[in-house]
Amino acid sequence: MKAAVLTEFNKPLEIQNVPYPSLQKSTDAIVQVKANGICRTDWHAWVGDMEWIGLKPELPLVMGHEFAGVVEEVGNGVTRFKKGDRVIIPFNHGCGRCEHCIDGHHNVCDHFKFIGIHYDGGYAQYVRIPNADVNMVHLPESIDFVTAAGLGCRFMTAFHGVVDRLKLAPGEWFSVYGCGGVGLAAVQIGTALGANVIAVDIDEKKLEKAKELGAIHTVNANNNAPEEIIEFTKGGTHASLDALGISTTVRNSIFSLRTRGRHLQIGLTTQEEKGEVSLPTDLMIAKEITFVGSLGMPLPRYTSMLKMIENGKLNPGKLISRTVPLEEAGDVIAGMTKYATLGSVVVDRF
Repeated sequence: MKAAVLTEFNKPLEIQNVPYPSLQKSTDAIVQVKANGICRTDWHAWVGDMEWIGLKPELPLVMGHEFAGVVEEVGNGVTRFKKGDRVIIPFNHGCGRCEHCIDGHHNVCDHFKFIGIHYDGGYAQYVRIPNADVNMVHLPESIDFVTAAGLGCRFMTAFHGVVDRLKLAPGEWFSVYGCGGVGLAAVQIGTALGANVIAVDIDEKKLEKAKELGAIHTVNANNNAPEEIIEFTKGGTHASLDALGISTTVRNSIFSLRTRGRHLQIGLTTQEEKGEVSLPTDLMIAKEITFVGSLGMPLPRYTSMLKMIENGKLNPGKLISRTVPLEEAGDVIAGMTKYATLGSVVVDRF
């Protein structure tokens, strides 16, 4: 079968013919990939980032962790899915047995695995899903595969972060730093929740996209973003999100908050920060600022997100700027070095 393979960090992906995946355990499934989103986390893996948190992949590797497709085969231990089922695959894979999985928090499983980093992912025609009953979600017929491809990482990560971890409320001011896939998803989700969203980026095209998705105000980060936000909101936002993981945006997100504000960190750091960012600790104490981390989304929360999509309150399809064949995936990933991607790009031709 055809796959885009990472054979060397910072080098173009190679289109290869690789073996068809096989069921390794009775609880595995094989899925035919219909669409796979190209995510900035793919870029982090491509450059060899995240080794400081144990996520530097072993090569060669088929990346891809934002995908949807059709079940091709299931092991005899799989009970919730059958051949022909339409499915989405969350990137955060759980064991289903640890205390966090039992409590419904598969995204922080004690034995957490990241598909497309710990084992082969969706830049291929077929992919093996370990622990399928725990790590697949039924896809409603009303949601097409291209739209669904953006749900497995960026959109669901933003949903869990904004809805569950940040607990954004109607009428609150909400600033979003970084209008890539996660940031734009957060703009749309925050707007759907009734918040007043302010989008921050250095790219005017991305800021225009944020306005299309509901942002009531935008700030070019080449200016003093926290100062402008505090002036515009008359005191700062109630909540703020950093979707980039760059030291400057982490700190500016915090500086944009009013007293007792909440900062949400979703963006992962790069080789420059290596997981460490200095924070204005005394200010956070004096203003009782809350710092919240968020990773992926627990499997049970998919139901709420999918219902909001089905009833039209959320439209992740609006974030998709274009679709490409598998052969172009590597070029899109490389372009993320300069933040060249607008919205989401999805592979839909294999």
